[in-house]
Amino acid sequence: MAATKQSDSQVIGVAVIEDDPQLRTGLSFLINRTANFECRHVYGSMEAALDGIGKEPPRVALVDIGLPGLNGIEGVRILRERHPSVAPVLLTVYRDDDRIFQAICAGACGYLLKKTPPSRLLDAIKEIAEGGAVMSPEVAMRVVELFRQTKAPESSPNSLSQQETRLLKLLAEGHLKKTAAAELGISIHTVSFHLRSIYEKLHVHTRSEAVARALRSGLIR
Repeated sequence: MAATKQSDSQVIGVAVIEDDPQLRTGLSFLINRTANFECRHVYGSMEAALDGIGKEPPRVALVDIGLPGLNGIEGVRILRERHPSVAPVLLTVYRDDDRIFQAICAGACGYLLKKTPPSRLLDAIKEIAEGGAVMSPEVAMRVVELFRQTKAPESSPNSLSQQETRLLKLLAEGHLKKTAAAELGISIHTVSFHLRSIYEKLHVHTRSEAVARALRSGLIR
């Protein structure tokens, strides 16, 4: 029996844009069978998604890269322009630097590999719906390496505490708030407190900006 869902204001609306019918069905089933999640749109192409996603827009869109016709990365760029309230996440088998870099530049809020376990995928959707940005650990390490290769000197920001530095390092490695809290032995509420402090000290507004600033400044390696 499906889990009981709460009011619409508490339900996370999700769209699935995937050309593989089996995966498309599996993802929509997983989402609809999880409390407080709802798969509002299912599409086999980016063109179809762009035509229909504006009707009851979801909060998060899971997007394949290798779609027929318009690919997922270019589709995300258009989706962000037309529907800025929708947070697109690329769900793909690709982990090469070029596609990762293009996805970030296109405005993707996350980059997850298709082998991501269902429980982690649901955690990632929830975190993105709350304004976060997530990556599979393997992808996060590639992003860290990209920043190391293009590191540029910046003025030193206000000093971070040891706990804040450890938290930033975990986020750079692809941890969600929940898993970072477990690694540090603190509550998610305390993680949020540290994040607000980090944002203020680094003069940024998001986790991805904080990680990028810390990497460029040499605060984490």
